[in-house]
Amino acid sequence: MSTLPDDTLRKILVQIQQTAVQSQRALNISRQQSASKDRERRILQLTIDEIQSIEGDVNLYKGVGKMFMMVPRKTMEQEFKTQEKELTDDINNLNKKAKYLEKQFNDAQSQLRDIFHHSPKQ
Repeated sequence: MSTLPDDTLRKILVQIQQTAVQSQRALNISRQQSASKDRERRILQLTIDEIQSIEGDVNLYKGVGKMFMMVPRKTMEQEFKTQEKELTDDINNLNKKAKYLEKQFNDAQSQLRDIFHHSPKQ
């Protein structure tokens, strides 16, 4: 590292710092999105459990804009289960993305530590 000119070394350091900052921001956003989708999924699961606990042939209504439409029970259960599956898939993808971003951030941090640890003392 000491054979590189100061400008080149500065550019490398700035690039590594930018990578660390960008991956940290993206990681925080990914975690927030995952938490939000997890809340949505839990609410959906509670709604599904509530619908399944109702006995008999009951009219169910779905909000459409400013009005409500009667929807058959099986159709509504199927829609909710489909939404739950989509949310679960989204959460899994966000968790994978978060792991990748965390690894990227840790790599950038370790590169910075290595550079400063092995730099010549002035």
